[in-house]
Amino acid sequence: MTEEATAPRPSKRPVAHQPLAGIRVAEFCSTAAGPFCAMLLADMGAEVLKIEPPEGDGLRQWPPISQGFSENFASLNRGKQSVVLNLKDPESAALARRLVLDCDVLVENNRPGVMQRLGLGFEQLREDHPDLVYCSISAFGQVGPRASEAGFDLTIQAAAGVMSVTGETDGAPVKCGVPIADFTSGLYGAYAIAAALSVVRAGGGGAHIDVPMFGCTLAVAALQTSEYFGTGRHPQRLGSAHPRNAPYRAFEAADGYFALAAGNQQLWLKVVAAVDMPELLDDTRFRSTTDRAANQEALKALLETRLRQQPVAHWLEVFRVAGVPHSPINNYEQALEDPQVQAMDWVQPLTLPNGVQTQTFGSPLRINGQGAAVRSGPPALGEHTQEAVRRYGTQTQPA
Repeated sequence: MTEEATAPRPSKRPVAHQPLAGIRVAEFCSTAAGPFCAMLLADMGAEVLKIEPPEGDGLRQWPPISQGFSENFASLNRGKQSVVLNLKDPESAALARRLVLDCDVLVENNRPGVMQRLGLGFEQLREDHPDLVYCSISAFGQVGPRASEAGFDLTIQAAAGVMSVTGETDGAPVKCGVPIADFTSGLYGAYAIAAALSVVRAGGGGAHIDVPMFGCTLAVAALQTSEYFGTGRHPQRLGSAHPRNAPYRAFEAADGYFALAAGNQQLWLKVVAAVDMPELLDDTRFRSTTDRAANQEALKALLETRLRQQPVAHWLEVFRVAGVPHSPINNYEQALEDPQVQAMDWVQPLTLPNGVQTQTFGSPLRINGQGAAVRSGPPALGEHTQEAVRRYGTQTQPA
């Protein structure tokens, strides 16, 4: 398939300055955390060479499948090149090494020890490439008693405490619907790589970045860990409620639910006025934010006696006028149709390698008022192998 056939339709989005233009990245990753990390670098202008086994990244098999191509894979691999190498073959491993030595960054999300066995570990490359920024994403990190263990988003959420605070108070543990362990780790990885590249530019040399999904997921739970450190008590599941603020949760109206977040005293006063319930101001259970949080089930019951009298749309308008943060409980169709999404041009056209026209949610960032347009769609498996062979070796595509 020609480059013209696989290129996305031109975007109307103004193209931002690409801070990582000229940076070459070798990606040895599969599924989510590593590919997301490398895609963030591609969004910022880096050239990403995705090294795949002959069967390809397993994410290529995940539905939805559009005429043979995975839209899930497309969502995490835009802007990359695909190079198929059987790294168990010595000649292919040697080619991969030459490719890496021509890169600025290596990202991998294998179990600790795998890259070393393939001759592609950090220490094995460091002597020949002292400026290499090498990022390893794994379940528990490169060292420690659990370093050799595997993990997926679900098990990391469970291990890191997320499932203990997610779900209704009396319900079973629930995982976050968005795979936060995977994507948080990818964000940490991209952030650390960008920081390490600034050190390289300043003459400080490369680095090995250890990104443990377990640690990253604990790190973003700062409010929960600090609650435990400060009180010795375990944070609890509260559904949509907040342990320290109220009213700050989903409320039921006549025809459904909406979210309301009165996170301070001034907003609380606006809520009372908006629902026309001045008697709440005289109730000692609700005088301060702390009081309201401690008695939020009683507060919810009282507020919903009023809120259930009108539909969601009515209350959204009431709280809009009052200046209280609020939102409908959107599904993804509704979220993607939000006028702000359209105004920011976040949904971008994407052409799959089979020619299917689809869409993707691009980078949400703007630099100097300009967004990062999608530069190219996801690659077909092995689409750029022969180019890599011509550049880094003389062999044909390995079996």
